[in-house]
Formats: sequence, C-alpha cells, structure tokens
Amino acid sequence: MVKKTKLLATLMVAGAAVLLAACGKQSSTSNKQVLNLSMSAPIGSLDISKSTDFSQTGNVYESFYRLGKNGKVTPGLAKSGTVSKDGKTWTFKLRNAKWSNGTPITAKDFVYSWRRTVNPATKSQYAYLFSSIKNATKINAGNANPDTLGIKAEGKHTVVVSLTKPVAYFKVLMTYSLFAPQSQKVVDKYGKKYATKSQYNVYSGPFKVKDWTGTGNKWSFVKNNDYWDKKVVKLSKINYQIVSSNSTGLDLYQQNKLDLTPLSSEQVKNYQNNKAFKQYAFAYITYLKYNFKDPNKTRRAAINNRNIRLAISLAIDRNQLTKKVLGDGSTTPTGFVTSGLASDPKTGKDFGQEQKVKDRVVYDKKMAQYYWKKGMKQLGMKKLTLSVIAASDVTASSPLTQYLKAQLQSVLPGFTLNLQLVPQQIADSDGQKGQFDMTVSSWGADFKDPITFLQIPETGTSYNYGKYSNKAYDALIKKSENQDANNKEARWNDLVKASCLFTKDQGMTPLYQQTTSYLQNPKVKGIIHNTAGEEWNFKSTYLK
Repeated sequence: MVKKTKLLATLMVAGAAVLLAACGKQSSTSNKQVLNLSMSAPIGSLDISKSTDFSQTGNVYESFYRLGKNGKVTPGLAKSGTVSKDGKTWTFKLRNAKWSNGTPITAKDFVYSWRRTVNPATKSQYAYLFSSIKNATKINAGNANPDTLGIKAEGKHTVVVSLTKPVAYFKVLMTYSLFAPQSQKVVDKYGKKYATKSQYNVYSGPFKVKDWTGTGNKWSFVKNNDYWDKKVVKLSKINYQIVSSNSTGLDLYQQNKLDLTPLSSEQVKNYQNNKAFKQYAFAYITYLKYNFKDPNKTRRAAINNRNIRLAISLAIDRNQLTKKVLGDGSTTPTGFVTSGLASDPKTGKDFGQEQKVKDRVVYDKKMAQYYWKKGMKQLGMKKLTLSVIAASDVTASSPLTQYLKAQLQSVLPGFTLNLQLVPQQIADSDGQKGQFDMTVSSWGADFKDPITFLQIPETGTSYNYGKYSNKAYDALIKKSENQDANNKEARWNDLVKASCLFTKDQGMTPLYQQTTSYLQNPKVKGIIHNTAGEEWNFKSTYLK
C-alpha cells in the first residue's frame, strides 16, 4: 500500500483499490479474450524503483515469487528458494526466463535493480522495505556504497541475499514487484527516458505495457509471449481507460462496457441484492492520527492526554459510521491491524480478534464523557478546539469528517472540531511537516503480516508523522524482529502484545476497515484479488 509518504502511499493504494474492471464487447467476441478495465487515476510510474502504487505492477513485473489465490505464495522467476538455518541467507535459483524483448533475465538483473532502488539518488519512497537486507539502511542514508548491498549473483541463475536478521515474512515480501529485476542495459539505453513511456522499458511479468505515455487516459496491457508461464495466461489484451466517478462507471456497466465497477454508498443500497453484486476487501484501515508534537502548546497538551484520546475513540459509533455514513461495505476495526490479514501460527485465530482490547475501539457515550471530563480536569480546561485535516479529493472524506464533527461535538461537552478539507498534496505536505492537530490517515498492507502496520508507530520511523513514542511498544517490536524472529509463536505473541498496548494507549484511533462493493459481470472469471500487497492479479483471468 505502500506505502510513499506513508500517508501518501496508503492513499494511493486506496485510489488503486477503486480499480474498475470491464469487458467491453466481450459478450460477442469473448474468443478474443480482450478485457476492458478502467481506473480512477492514471498510472503514476512504470519505474518500480520510483513507483508509489503497486496495485497493478505484478501484472507486468515479476520477482522471485508472486501472490496467488487466497494470498498464497506461488512460483515466479525463481524455480527454487532456500534459507539457511539461522534465517539470514536466502539462495534463489532462477528459471530460464526472458524479458519481453526476448533477452535472458539473469541474476545480475536482480542485483542491479535492488542496488538502484536503495541508492539515495533514486529517492525511492519504498526503499524502507529493503531495511532487512544487509547494509540497505546505511546505503539509503548515504553512508555506504550501493555495491555493498547484501545481494550477489553467483553465475547467471543464482541470487544470494544476505539479511541483517531473520525475517519471518521474507518469502511473502519477495512476491512484491518492488523486488523484481531491472535490465541495466535498458536503463542505460534510455537514460532519463527510462520508464517514462511504455516503449522505454522491458517487462518480466504475464503482460507488457503498450500505449502508455505517462499522461494519457488510455493504455493497454498485452500478453507477454516471452513470459515463462505464458501458457497459463488466457487474456490477449487488457484495455484501460480513466473513469472518474462511480456514476459514470455504473452507466458504462449498464451499457455492457464494463464488467466490474465500484459502487457508491447509495448505489450499494440499490444493488446489494443484485446477482452481480460483489465485495472485495483490502487490508486497508482509516484512522485518526494525532500529532504528539503539535506546535501549539495547549493543543499538544490535550493530544498527549490519554484520557482525551480515549474519550474521542469511545465517542465514535463505528457501526453507524460504516453502515449509514459510508454504506459501502466497509467494516468496523478491532485495532490498528486489519482483520483478515494474518492468523495465529498455533491456533489459526485471526490477528484482528487477538488484538482486541476491552472498552477502547467501541462506542460508549457514558464512558466517553467520563474520560473526557477526567482529561479536561487534568488539563484545567473547560473548552477544547482541535482541527482535523483530510484530503478533499478522497471520496469518503467529506461524509466522514462531517460525521466526526457532529458526533464528537454532541458527545463531548465543550469540544469543537474544525474541518480542514484540502487537496491530497497539501494534506501530505502538512502531515510530513507536522503541521496538524489530527489527520484522517490511511494505511494499506504491503504484505500479509501484522508488522506491515505495527512498524509505523515505532519511535523515529519515517512515516510516524505524529511522533508517537512508547518505549515498551518499541521493545516488543524489537524483540519480534530480533530475539524471536525465528520463533513463529513467540514472535506472534510479541506482535499481539504490541498491538494491544498501542490500542490501550490510543496512539491512533481506528475508524473503519475498507471493503469496496462492485457490480461484476459473471462472465469474467479467474480474477485474483489480494487483501494485501499487489491487489489485482490477472494472470489467470479469462472471459467465459
């Protein structure tokens, strides 16, 4: 989701989640296996070292593995992968794969790609995902040469990766196309033009990009006939166009020009009993982020008062928010980590259930007013005014913030909530600069492990814009990533404890977990939708 200025990244992931898939005139020409898709926003970049949106890239780029049905790790460019007993060395054997221009993909292409991404000159917003690779953090900070990165090629088909510590989710991480190879010959050939248009790149995945100019509203994915597993790919072409609104998407769907279109809350009410109604969940949470280093002394004191934060959380009726205000299928969260993301390695119980803390992420008006009165007394205040920033170009922002203002002001005596709806770019900038009291923020999972969320609140992390800090929390995360890294059960318990602590502390206040509702043409089969990481996989999609 990635994440990006983390807020930026996740909001971009949210935009990607509004993907519209369609099949145009497929009902009469399905033998051609041409699928027409639409998106709410253009592709940001085809350069995986610089991209901030990986919802689609797995269709044209491939790493050692790829995500398959139900989030399972399936074969990619590696025909095998083994890890040392201490968990610090991974060895990947590559298959005889080719780039979309017919030239061989080699181990050196992986080495070059990874070094390019962590090089500070590249300014990758996703370089943090390489932090477990030996020397990656030093390199990205400008304190080491990219050549010292913990990856090397042993011959043409063997890649050896050295980690600073065992990483329980490393295999899943290797499904991310951020870690895919890049051809140095192609990068050098095109220079500044590299990946600025579809023809200035080569592709390792099931499809290759055609007619993408970097600014246009239409482009295509076409079957990559040099792809190693091309026999599995049924679609010959995927056409894309920008569709900016749900109403337009619905019109196109009703004209049989779209096969999958997202629905607004009003549309959900009208179509939820339709046989074409379908919902796709994503590990994506929206929450209130607090600025613990607020530049205003009075507001900073209020935000740092846990009773005030707890009162805010208890004053929010999330059932009403998700069902009546949003009405799009979104669900109530149990904590900062989304439900349906990961399961206990011993019991199989969902992390979302294990992280629950009593009387924290629920609606309780009396308790809210109790903690509010207590907090205000501690502060010596009778009235409090805070502002919340939200992106005006995110569809849910207006109804969400209007609800928060009305609800919090009615439940909490003396509280005034000012709304600041600003363009996404300004919201991101203010967040990075720490110029806010609260923001409506979002986060989407990069991979199926709780740490993809729980790494954010650590002291000093680059995306911890609110400057939350808790030594006990940091210690639990550190333990999970070091002492218990190779012990699945112990590591899981560390993460559950950390999430519970964060929820008790109300380091942020969860609002809702995203689920998007669609109308989907039953003729479209085999779409793989992942709840984390690269959201849409069309490798096995076909028209029946």
